[in-house]
Amino acid sequence: MTSAPHDSSHTHVTGESEFIDDRPFVAGELVVGIVCSQVARGKLVQIDLKKALAVPGVVGAYTAKDLSENYWGTIFQDQPIFAAEDINYFGEPLCALACETPEALRKARRLVEVKVTPLVPILSIAEARKKMSFIAPPRVIQKGNVEDALKNAPHRIKGKIEMAGQEHFYLESQAAIAYPGEAGQIAIHSSTQHPTEIQHVVAHALGLSYSDVVCIVKRMGGAFGGKESQGVPFAVIAALIAKRTGRAARVVITKDEDMVITGKRNPFENDYEVGFDNDGRILGLKVNMFSDSGAYADLSTAIMERAMLHCDNAYFIPHIKIEGLICRTNFSPTTAFRGFGGPKGVATIENILEEIAEYLKKDALDIRELNCYQGTNNVTPYGQTITQEIFPRLFKQLRKTSNYDQRKKEVADFNRVSKTHVRGLSMTAVKFGISFTTRFLNQGSALVNLHLDGTVQVSTGATEMGQGVNTKISTIVAEVFAIPQNAVFVMPTSTEKIHNTSPTAASSGSDINGSAAQLAAETIKRRLQLVADKLFNTPKELRGRKPAVMGLAEEFNIVESNSADHIEFENEFVFNRSNPGDRVPLKEVIEAAYLNRISLGAHGYYRYPGIHYNKETGQGNPFFYFTNGVGASEVSIDRFTGEVKVLRTDILMDLGRPINHGVDYGQTTGAFIQGLGWVTTEKLYYNKDGSLLTRSPSTYKIPSVQDIPRIFNIDFLINDENRKNLSGSKAVGEPPLLLAISVWTAIKNALSASARKKPVTIKLPATQEEILMNLY
Repeated sequence: MTSAPHDSSHTHVTGESEFIDDRPFVAGELVVGIVCSQVARGKLVQIDLKKALAVPGVVGAYTAKDLSENYWGTIFQDQPIFAAEDINYFGEPLCALACETPEALRKARRLVEVKVTPLVPILSIAEARKKMSFIAPPRVIQKGNVEDALKNAPHRIKGKIEMAGQEHFYLESQAAIAYPGEAGQIAIHSSTQHPTEIQHVVAHALGLSYSDVVCIVKRMGGAFGGKESQGVPFAVIAALIAKRTGRAARVVITKDEDMVITGKRNPFENDYEVGFDNDGRILGLKVNMFSDSGAYADLSTAIMERAMLHCDNAYFIPHIKIEGLICRTNFSPTTAFRGFGGPKGVATIENILEEIAEYLKKDALDIRELNCYQGTNNVTPYGQTITQEIFPRLFKQLRKTSNYDQRKKEVADFNRVSKTHVRGLSMTAVKFGISFTTRFLNQGSALVNLHLDGTVQVSTGATEMGQGVNTKISTIVAEVFAIPQNAVFVMPTSTEKIHNTSPTAASSGSDINGSAAQLAAETIKRRLQLVADKLFNTPKELRGRKPAVMGLAEEFNIVESNSADHIEFENEFVFNRSNPGDRVPLKEVIEAAYLNRISLGAHGYYRYPGIHYNKETGQGNPFFYFTNGVGASEVSIDRFTGEVKVLRTDILMDLGRPINHGVDYGQTTGAFIQGLGWVTTEKLYYNKDGSLLTRSPSTYKIPSVQDIPRIFNIDFLINDENRKNLSGSKAVGEPPLLLAISVWTAIKNALSASARKKPVTIKLPATQEEILMNLY
């Protein structure tokens, strides 16, 4: 379609874009601070607020006792807004202070006295397994007879892969402002991916009806999954104080506070056993997945499910059993993160393929091409059929365009002579299922209002977090009416306009909400076509005149079930296909519709069709379609320091027919670099007491310009075969992140050529320390 710029690009550059804390203070507005636990686990004995309340400018202090309902949770309602009796992680909110000035807040926070009886925390997956500390029963996905397949396989490998968490590091920390309204109503501006969850939990917590609460989201300064659920407590606290005081209340936490209080990407430890033949074809695979949920469930059960569903990735496995178990520890509740559980499943199988190649002394790409979905080997472990044979094409094309075979020889030659560095080259794939695995979330609505001047306002349930969903939606609506994209305005997301929204997540924001907007726009367009058809049957001298002047006895009457497909829209004009020379400006048709009392607004509703999945049996069609891709990365490792440089990355994505090439290119680039941080540098360190050490940019290393590939090539596969989705496009937000696993497997490949200990087993992320420990 187009490469129109991001709709907020100019305001981002000029500093005009409004985020939560940019909103001007209103008269009497209060600043709010949160007092948090300083132990990872314990019994809360007392919170003494007397001294804090005596500070001038302190309006109030609030605890669990001030809430109608203290517990919340996206799946299980097990997490308190404020700890009431049990403290379960370092940084858990205990109370909130409402103050008239930041100075009063700083002073009062130091005077809150908390008495706690410390208990021994659980601070690892291993400890949780030993103490049987789990959330929810185990889940299983299986196909065939894995035990017989393993027993009869010519070769078997057992292993373990450990994958750490990751901090979202969005630029705008968690933030919310609540404004009290009439009759106890509350309006909340929140930095959230899920305004409906904010609305509902606030209503429960304050004893209000859903219709008493409105949540508005203009935009977020980044989210990456970290604001899908975890914005809830901050919105509730702001709303509680606004309701109690009758004054606006602002909760904007610092980056340090955010990193301590909020959850990260789930750590995983996966045990596996794989059986394969002499060529490297996988015959059977057994994987036991263990994730760290932190103190509460949050989205961990859904994340585990996604990890299990992606354990096959791009590869056919005839006999397989995947079991997932979620461990409860005393860290902040882990949560959604770009890719959800997908990266954990994909990293597991890609690691296994590298190990098979190392075992057989073969090229890992040959092993991947042998095992990828193709021909009749096209059924996933959960029973969904892969309808497009895309991976042989992807591997073949990128193998050629990246000059893989020649570079593989050059890497081997380099490693034979270099005394200071070692190189590795690896190509991995991604098959990312698009749709929420929780079926009811796969729905969305849109409201489209066409104005008399030909401009359009669109409201949807999608939230803009920088990913360009508003740009795509405006493109879609503009194409329906054949008007310039800058004539379409996507409005702030609001639960009073679009109710029962699903979170903007699972890479489905553009699909679901864009489709709903398109349906609404097309409803209006059909009405305009019928009006235009009437106009073309009206004498030209009367077309532009109002009905009363025209002397018409009756208004235009249209029957919406009728069709006028011969009426076409082009460049802000409308014409009859049989007489294209006779054109009427679109604005005249719009005015004629209005004067004849024909609605210029419409509601659209869309849901993904044909998806079903039985969570108990682990079988079904959980995904509407798959976004696919392959990535090849070459790395250089300093033998003395363990420092990694990514020399080159080539990415080839199957995105169908992109709605906006520029936005998709940017999403591919950003997702890969964020994944690069996960697999190399973004290591979370905790003290023995469970407190987070890496709580700022000085201690937590996100990728910089020095970390990105020196040569970075991104290309999109030409694929006009996709007919299932909106305009033939495919979702892009999460899938490219998983191609950064190619950097991790390239590191593994390099170490295989150099390390003394074989086979090479490295943790993820492969930090300098981790690499040095495997080099010597």
